[in-house]
Amino acid sequence: MTTEKKLEYALFTAWATSLTATLGSLYFSEFMKYEPCTLCWYQRILMYPFVLLLGIAMLRKDYTIAVYTLPLASIGACFSMYHYALQKIPALSEAGASCGRVPCTGDYINWFGFITIPFLALIAFIVVAVTSGFILRKGAFKA
Repeated sequence: MTTEKKLEYALFTAWATSLTATLGSLYFSEFMKYEPCTLCWYQRILMYPFVLLLGIAMLRKDYTIAVYTLPLASIGACFSMYHYALQKIPALSEAGASCGRVPCTGDYINWFGFITIPFLALIAFIVVAVTSGFILRKGAFKA
């Protein structure tokens, strides 16, 4: 497989992940009527633009977008990790993690005892960051 094809697949993977995360968060809030907390909003602010930015970059084969998506995805992952820690570490959740009208410690879903909405967001941010790092490592600036 050529390097160009690998870069295309990586960019598509990042875009598809951001699209899935965006549609998932909209499903939870609009159809399931789960009201997002403040930290959820911060994560959305960082994830939603990826759909448009990565989509345009994919169509134009502009791999330099990874310069922007890697730091933003890393920041989003930090928000998600902190949010997930608030939900799962009792010492943090007891410290009063009400960050607005909806408490950040609440978990609307808890699949298999560990998969929550912030965990899903964390996985999405990690995938975008890893694919962005791969694109940068494989030479996004050679084209």
